[in-house]
Order: sequence, then C-alpha cells, then structure tokens
Amino acid sequence: MSAALVVMKDVCKAFGGVHAVENASLAVHPGEVLALLGHNGAGKSTLMKVLAGAFAHDAGEIRIDGRAVEMRSPVDAQALGIETIYQTLALADNLDAVANLFLGRELLTRYGTMDDYAMESAARAVFRKLNPNFQNIRVPVRSLSGGQRQVVAISRALYFNARVLIMDEPCAALGPEETRMVHDLVRTLKGQGVGIILISHDMPDVFALSDRLCVMKNGRTIGTYRTSDVDEEAVLGMIIAGRLPPGVASCTRMEEGGRVA
Repeated sequence: MSAALVVMKDVCKAFGGVHAVENASLAVHPGEVLALLGHNGAGKSTLMKVLAGAFAHDAGEIRIDGRAVEMRSPVDAQALGIETIYQTLALADNLDAVANLFLGRELLTRYGTMDDYAMESAARAVFRKLNPNFQNIRVPVRSLSGGQRQVVAISRALYFNARVLIMDEPCAALGPEETRMVHDLVRTLKGQGVGIILISHDMPDVFALSDRLCVMKNGRTIGTYRTSDVDEEAVLGMIIAGRLPPGVASCTRMEEGGRVA
C-alpha cells in the first residue's frame, strides 16, 4: 500500500476531566476510503475536528506526507489539503452554487472587485468533473436536491485542492437515487487519488464504499480492518462491545513511512 497522506498516532483530546479522545490512531492513503465507525459519543467527531484544525490535540502526533504538523485552525488544515464536508453541508441556502463554491474565498479582479465571470467558469469546470448533468448552478441551493447539494459541497473542497476529505454522514436523509449519486461521487474522488475518511452509521454505505474501517469506542480506536475481511456482525460487535473479531488480522500497526501493515 502507498505511503499515507495522513497519520494520526496516539492522539488525545480532553475537555476538562472528560477524555473525548484517548490514544487514537489511524491512517488514510491516496485513493482510499477509510470508514470511521462508532456509537454517538465514541469520539469520532472530536478526532476529526482535531484533524480539521477545529480542536488542538493535547498529546500525540499528526503527520501529513510523513511530516509532523501542528494545526491551530481550520485554515491551517485547509492549507495542508484537508477539507471537511459536514452533515449539514454548511451551504448558504439563499446563494447559488457558484457563490457557495467560493464563499469566503472569492476570486477578485485586478481592481479588487469580485470576478463573477472567472468564478462561474471555474465552477462549471469543477461541477462538470463530478456530475456533467448538473446545470442549474445559478438558482439558490435551497432548491437543489440533496445529491446536487453534495456536489456543491464536494466541489468546493476539490477546487481548493483537497487531498484528504472528511465526509460526515454524506448519505443521511437521501433517497436511493441521490445515495447512488453520492456513491458515484465518492468513487470518482477515489479515482482522482483523494483520501476519504467516511463517518457513517449506515452499514450498506460502509461496505459499499470503504477499503478499510476503523472502529472507535470510549474515545479509543480499537481496531482497523480491511472491509473485505469482516462482516456486519463483526463490525457491530466491535461498535457495541469493543470486541475484536476472532481470526481477523488487524491492519492497525503502522510501518516506517506511514504505511499500514
């Protein structure tokens, strides 16, 4: 397996006396989907907020391309190519897809005014890569389908050169057709070499999309497994009871250079 884009090793994060994340470790590689699983309160969101720069970790190490980094804000994470697609998508419903793509990072003319032509041209190009049928980019995003809204959110990450994409419940509340659209988007991103961390409670999504899965319980990562080596019963056992499935080799151990054994 290729060297990891991101390695988080023995990461800890506490809020007062509450240890939300304790000695958690994971790695994600180019063109890989790593599913991050666990009950609510298991520590998934906190661990990902550390990776996204929203929380500073108290202990442990984060490496990007093998280099130890410190992320003090989401801007630092974005500069390193780490983007997050939140479950809410964080879109401005009253703005169109183009405005949402560049929200807070607008392109400007040499006179310092917003360059609407350049933004629309760039938006059409990135939307076309993900979904050539997405045409209604100038209507408020509140009128778009759930799948089209995902296209906008993912395109925003891709345009700004995301190398690692954190996706929080991307298919929640979507119908079958829109879920298929999101699955196709994820596979397109994999083909482009993006490393994806998929937070999901939906086992069909996990088994359809992920290459490996990492289970968290009580703030700890209890194991990382190739998805093809486990079944749903084994995964649920890990999530509920923290049991490691017997006879299944873990690929948690990280080798020199960020590779996963």
